[in-house]
Amino acid sequence: GNHAPATITDEYRQMQTQLHQDPEYGVASVHYAPMVAQVIKAVGAHEILDYGAGKGRLGVALRQYLQQELKINHYDPAIPEWSAPPAPCSFVACIDVLEHIEPDLLEDVLDDLERVTARVGIFSVHTGPAKRILPNGRNAHLIQQPAVWWLPKFFARFELMSFDRMPAGFWIVVERKHS
Repeated sequence: GNHAPATITDEYRQMQTQLHQDPEYGVASVHYAPMVAQVIKAVGAHEILDYGAGKGRLGVALRQYLQQELKINHYDPAIPEWSAPPAPCSFVACIDVLEHIEPDLLEDVLDDLERVTARVGIFSVHTGPAKRILPNGRNAHLIQQPAVWWLPKFFARFELMSFDRMPAGFWIVVERKHS
């Protein structure tokens, strides 16, 4: 059929589901909440999709920073109740997710991000190794590539709004391409 291409293998999904049982796993997004909140304010968003939401901590933190009503939609294939393919949303946050994607599936995931980003996206990417090693012996950051490797992939799908370096990576704010 013409359903969406797979964005994760079953084996990796199971591993991620297992990892998420560790309370320390998948919580990095909280550090980004002030930045994400700033962008939400700047573009006047009232609804967001947290793509690769992990434990949903970003949404909790955002509600503390933003004194406004904010509808938060979560998507994470490793979290059963949030694993349904998400509908497009005007504002999409994808924080510390993309470096964890299986390399063979990255293009499909980026295509899906393009599909769901109705207006503005904020994405952060780590470019170096993670501290965590997966049960199969691989580094948790399956993709370790510099910003110059990532940027053409974003530019092929989005308009650039802003780009900032972080100590071990970068974050980027993008807009849906104007057709």
